[in-house]
Amino acid sequence: MTTLAPSAIAPAWRRHGLLFLLALLYTNTFVGRQLMAVMIEPIKQEFDASDTAMGLVSGLAFAGVYAFFGLGAGRLADRFPRTRVLAASALIWSATTILCGFATGFVVLVMARMLVAIGESAVTPSSISMIADLYPANRRAFAISCFSTAPTLAVIIAMSVGAWLVEQYGWRTGFIVAAVPTSLIALIILMAREPERGACDLHEPGALPLSLPATLQSLWALKPYRYLILAAGMSTLGANAYGMWNATFLVRSHGLELQQAGILAGFVGGGSAAIGMLFSGWFTDRLISAHPRWQLMIPQLGHGIGIIAMATYLLWPTDSTMHLFGHPVPTAMLWCGLNGFFAVWWVGPCFSMITRLVSPDSRAVAMACQTVLVTLFGVGIGPLAVGALSDLMTPVLAMESLRYSLLLGCFSTAAAMVCLHWVYRSQQAHTGCQAGL
Repeated sequence: MTTLAPSAIAPAWRRHGLLFLLALLYTNTFVGRQLMAVMIEPIKQEFDASDTAMGLVSGLAFAGVYAFFGLGAGRLADRFPRTRVLAASALIWSATTILCGFATGFVVLVMARMLVAIGESAVTPSSISMIADLYPANRRAFAISCFSTAPTLAVIIAMSVGAWLVEQYGWRTGFIVAAVPTSLIALIILMAREPERGACDLHEPGALPLSLPATLQSLWALKPYRYLILAAGMSTLGANAYGMWNATFLVRSHGLELQQAGILAGFVGGGSAAIGMLFSGWFTDRLISAHPRWQLMIPQLGHGIGIIAMATYLLWPTDSTMHLFGHPVPTAMLWCGLNGFFAVWWVGPCFSMITRLVSPDSRAVAMACQTVLVTLFGVGIGPLAVGALSDLMTPVLAMESLRYSLLLGCFSTAAAMVCLHWVYRSQQAHTGCQAGL
């Protein structure tokens, strides 16, 4: 086994600069996703749509196309310069997001969201593949956490600035404004230098690349990887549905105005998640040197506390309030913040573990498989399932139906904990893998 020469590793300023650009691009694409959370009510009213239909446009319509194109996008990133793949994807995303703002009907909006998914499909696999080539394994969890904090920052932007923008200028303007920064970032990334594959890893030089079917077959044969992406999918199923419907829940069950609900959901839920994700990545890098088992123990601990916090938040009495800067705020937001901090503890450790389990020339496909599954579960099934459950329980629970349908997230997180246990058991039986658990 050999390593690349130290000169193959980019200098610190270039590594950190590229990481910042990747995180910025990821943040902007997720702003487009999260804006749907504050657009649900105005779009529903304009097009006279049901909660199930809104779950479709905010979830399954996007996720199905994303899954269809995701593996191909990962394959492109493994075979071609990732900076070019990312730049092209970002430009497609910007153009199709603008199309959403000009939708003349609900069906047209659904079709436009499907086109957005094509542009976004290459962002995560290409970015994680590059980050793994920028940072060594003992610093990778924190670097990936910095990148993965983007969705939580997007929540803050979408739920606060986005909520204000939608309320003042309408949901169509929100889509158009979100598209502009991504185009500029795409042009900057196009000029960035591509990091050398495998620069921070031990690997055999000169190995012939496998075909896509052969790559998928080798990944599927790796049990720890298989269970790990299943755990990621189950973690995201409830979490994304909760993020998509949280502002609407605060409006319906706690009687808040849309802008106030968006600000609280963004700053409390998104802000605490951003801090929790960064902390868990830093914490993981510090602990795995002493004992690699912490790579899975940290996600399990976060999930356990997150389940308790989420259930308490959703079931907290609506008449319990506190005053913050002279304004009444539901006391339940304390539990919302606690859940946000711990629920994301799985992201950095699990993504980092994937990059250590697979070879550098198949990382983008490996991450694409993970992202496809996460998108199908979290973006496709999650919001749609919660919307459908809410509609189903409305005759009995009326406005409170959404409160109880969101408890689906507690059950999906518990299933993720079971999957992570399977990862640990299969990792013990698996010899010669990079994680060495």
